[in-house]
Amino acid sequence: MPDSQPQPPSSSSNPSGSSGPSDPAALLLCGARLTDGRTVDVRLGGGRIEAVGTAGSLAPDPARAGGTRVDLSGYLLLPAPAEPHAHGDTALSADRGGPVSHAPEDVQRRVTEAALLQLGHGATAVRAHVRVGDVQGLGALAAVLQARHSLRGLAELTAVAMPRVLTGRAGADGLAILRDAAKMGASVVGGCPDLDPDPTGYVEAVLEVASEHGCPVDLHTDAVDPARLARLAVMAGGMRPGVTLGPCAGLARLPAEAAARVADQLAAAGVSVVCLPQGGCGSVDRRGTAPVRLLRAAGVRVAAGSGALRDLSNPVGRGDPLEAAYLLASRHGLRPEDAYDTVSAASRAALGLPQVRVEAGFPAELLAVRGDHLPGALSLAYSRIVVHRGRVVARTSAVREYCNSAAAAELGLPRQGRGELS
Repeated sequence: MPDSQPQPPSSSSNPSGSSGPSDPAALLLCGARLTDGRTVDVRLGGGRIEAVGTAGSLAPDPARAGGTRVDLSGYLLLPAPAEPHAHGDTALSADRGGPVSHAPEDVQRRVTEAALLQLGHGATAVRAHVRVGDVQGLGALAAVLQARHSLRGLAELTAVAMPRVLTGRAGADGLAILRDAAKMGASVVGGCPDLDPDPTGYVEAVLEVASEHGCPVDLHTDAVDPARLARLAVMAGGMRPGVTLGPCAGLARLPAEAAARVADQLAAAGVSVVCLPQGGCGSVDRRGTAPVRLLRAAGVRVAAGSGALRDLSNPVGRGDPLEAAYLLASRHGLRPEDAYDTVSAASRAALGLPQVRVEAGFPAELLAVRGDHLPGALSLAYSRIVVHRGRVVARTSAVREYCNSAAAAELGLPRQGRGELS
């Protein structure tokens, strides 16, 4: 098994990590394979794709000094993934022993490390769900917002404020905290209505705060109650900038007819669903994956996220969007192209991000994966080069070496290696 480790950004990267205008120097990606089989050069500049041409036809923009070439021979070039469902405040805490620390400095370190790990996998944008109120107060949110600032120029990190209870006497404090969180910088409001004594009232409160601040809504639900989901669809119908639900694994446990009705209602309301094929972020009895094919057939936008990243909910969570796409293709019957769409185009749309295509004029948010075609890349996606805002921000290299083999030599099998193994 190859040893795959994220490497620091290339020397052409801006060390300041500024999120202002991208470096003026053009970046030329040479000899990349596209999913339609073409081999192309791609010139980037100003954070966008400037030109796409046949291999060897492009050169760095002569008006800019310091243009850089990156040889992508043997790589498949894709729109970069986005991570729509992360839990950075608890990430990477499973192996630390004892209760999870909510000290702001510990949360900031975990969030930053998790975001960089996911960036190495290819996710140039991450939506982190953060608990507010109770023991955490607003400290965990402040830590996530500080991490967002420190990651500027490397990855886009946004925070979802998640209070525990919003209804009744106990919910008054939670509602106040949620409003404070939105003012503080949480760009999305949400939470888990399933944990509130009045789930419908919880949703109403979240939608009210979202309307006040003009921000999106992202709610955790197992989605086991069709009547509750129908009410939610009515309340969320037409709301802008949008409502997202996840992980909705309970939909797969409903009778087919009931699940189909819910899917139609969610589609009509324009609600997005984020599934978590890598294992979810709750208790074991609520694991599973939403019925992706049923939802997509009904017209629901379905994105795929990672959920728990090596915390108590999933101590072995990888946070890898390509693994999520692989699982949707291998276990749930999606075509590789549709599976990758759930972690890229659909995830970006669910996060309110602009569309990315490998065409001139689109944002330069790209992932190069070693391989000739998408099925192979999803199967063995070890080596990766990540581009954010038009510059290389992460590299992961993997080399597999074998002992000499007469059979391999006779058959002319491809070999990677830097020398002979003793």
